[in-house]
Amino acid sequence: MENAYKNFLASLALVKNLIQLEDNIYNQLLEPKRVLEVNIPVKMDNGKIRIFKGFRAQFNDARGPFKGGIRFHPNVSYDEVRALSAWMALKTAVVGIPLGGGKGGVIVDPRELSERELESLSRGYMQAVYKIVGPESDIPAPDVYTDPRIMGWMLDEYEKIAGKHLPGVITGKPLDIGGSAARSYSTAQGGLYVLEEAMKKLQMKSPATVTIQGFGNAGYNMAKILQKNGHKIIAVSDSRGTVVNCMGLDVDDLYRHKQKTGSVANYMGAEELGFAHCFEQEADILVPAALENSIHKGNAREIKAKLIIELANGPITPEADEILVDMGVLVVPDILANAGGVTVSYFEQVQNAYGYYWEEKDVLQKLKRIMSLAFNEIWVKKEEYKVDMRTAAYILAVERIARAMEDRGMA
Repeated sequence: MENAYKNFLASLALVKNLIQLEDNIYNQLLEPKRVLEVNIPVKMDNGKIRIFKGFRAQFNDARGPFKGGIRFHPNVSYDEVRALSAWMALKTAVVGIPLGGGKGGVIVDPRELSERELESLSRGYMQAVYKIVGPESDIPAPDVYTDPRIMGWMLDEYEKIAGKHLPGVITGKPLDIGGSAARSYSTAQGGLYVLEEAMKKLQMKSPATVTIQGFGNAGYNMAKILQKNGHKIIAVSDSRGTVVNCMGLDVDDLYRHKQKTGSVANYMGAEELGFAHCFEQEADILVPAALENSIHKGNAREIKAKLIIELANGPITPEADEILVDMGVLVVPDILANAGGVTVSYFEQVQNAYGYYWEEKDVLQKLKRIMSLAFNEIWVKKEEYKVDMRTAAYILAVERIARAMEDRGMA
């Protein structure tokens, strides 16, 4: 993820020149405000103590409390949380919600832990970071390999330390302890709303054909939502293979197959392409929903789609971005396309503060308004500066963060 942070800095430098950003603001955006590194002792089932290293990065809070997920993954690192916290600051600014950017993580493969060990680690992480998080300072959420159950454990641990109920300290919680309706699929739902706006701009016919890279929570939910809205999912790939059906895949049946076998590979309802990539398939829309840097200069020219919706964080390298711009492909960048999750997390905070909870239809109505507005505000910047969507999104976000910093006398 070191390269990801370098990519962020390169984009920030470009925006600085385009909008004439003051040095006093720019220099403060080159590094996070704080990165806390912690060591978490956990008594394992065999009776031995194992130490897990964790992090919490807090990038910028000029527009509001830090906000960002906690991931449990073997590849978590200082550079990774630093980069992801920067993207979160841009993401919350792009959609205009009053939050900053943060990110956390623990170096662990949670699949190797028992449920008791996982709970101990989750509670231990909160014990280690509780002094710098809170409903009005820094609000974590689930991320890679964390889920509502883990958020529930962390919430409970925080409230035990605080001695009172503070449900707004964490989002992505189970519904029974203050979670929000629609949060579980909000990233994909937000992706649908910006996809619809992009299709209008490109005058694309509906229904469209779609290929999806990655079939985890985000990829599956996106496929399901798109299929429900009449679009045809013709190819899906994961780390073990690619399946194609030009007549359209049965998304739920494919998901059941993956749950049973661990991969989309060898699915009976499609042609198996082995390790050939879904990028190569003829389709109107491509949705990268897996890992960063999946689309690079070595495969960008193979892409047939005219519209890319980045549901993953950082799936396209800067070199590939340039190729796709030359090819006339419209890329809706991650800091907008996958911002539905943090937007509904914000709604969850609001509901926690009120002690009053909205129906699912109300959450979706508010989400659609915010995502559609953000897309069109970015489009205005795109036209004004004659740049691609990613640069336009960075411009909008940095301008908003800079104004908040100036209003606070930080310039």
